Amino acid sequence: MSADLTITSLRGGAIDAISSADLDRKTALAQESATRWFARRVSLRSPRDAALPDRPGRPEKPVLTPPTQVEKRSLHTLKGRIALLHAIAHIELNAVDLALDIVARFATEQVPNSFFDGWMQVAFEEAKHFRMVRARLNDLGADYGDLPAHDGLWQAAHSTRNDLTARLAVVPLILEARGLDVTPSLQAKMRQTGDLESAAVLDVIYNDEKGHVAVGAKWFRFLCAREKRDPAKAFQELVRANFRGPLKPPFNDLARAEAGLTPSFYRSLASISHA
Repeated sequence: MSADLTITSLRGGAIDAISSADLDRKTALAQESATRWFARRVSLRSPRDAALPDRPGRPEKPVLTPPTQVEKRSLHTLKGRIALLHAIAHIELNAVDLALDIVARFATEQVPNSFFDGWMQVAFEEAKHFRMVRARLNDLGADYGDLPAHDGLWQAAHSTRNDLTARLAVVPLILEARGLDVTPSLQAKMRQTGDLESAAVLDVIYNDEKGHVAVGAKWFRFLCAREKRDPAKAFQELVRANFRGPLKPPFNDLARAEAGLTPSFYRSLASISHA
């Protein structure tokens, strides 16, 4: 498909991918834009780039519902494992668009090209994750879109659309870091049920997500240093201003620390809730 993809620039490719409601095309565009950018075969931006949409393109299904209405099922049943994988596919799809949105929305920021290298690597891997999880759903006789999903991830990022430092605080350092907390137990439960194939998919996601949080932490610290702000204090201020809801323990302190997110960032926020 790559030969059929017209990419005006990195920003243009990212915007086209975000806008696409065809999920095969979206993930192909994300990965091809990354590949061309890594080889420096496209510029960062072009006057021909389309406008960034307010919302990412989506197919008609899944139906979006409030998070509280998404049913939870036991992983000891096939339906339960399908429901979990469907939820993960939805998270990974949103992660593709969020990584691309950081690139497209902040393409005029005064940051090194390595900033965009990092986020396009994230976008490439999130596209890989979505495809892997969707393929596993297909193996189990299901597909993405079969079940309802919620819109919480995109909504959580919306308030930071005009502030790169805040966006980094919310998306990689809260939303992605949460994956480091919850995935190990899901991996173990999948193995307990004998679903080693799904567990293997989660293994890939977990290992890649450590790198994604690390990209976020690296550039968050970079921006804080440039602004002469203490990173931990800045994180806490930005979370209070831009994130609704508590930071929920237990935390995977070791994996978070390996990614550059130390407890001084988040421990004091664990009981905060904005009603």
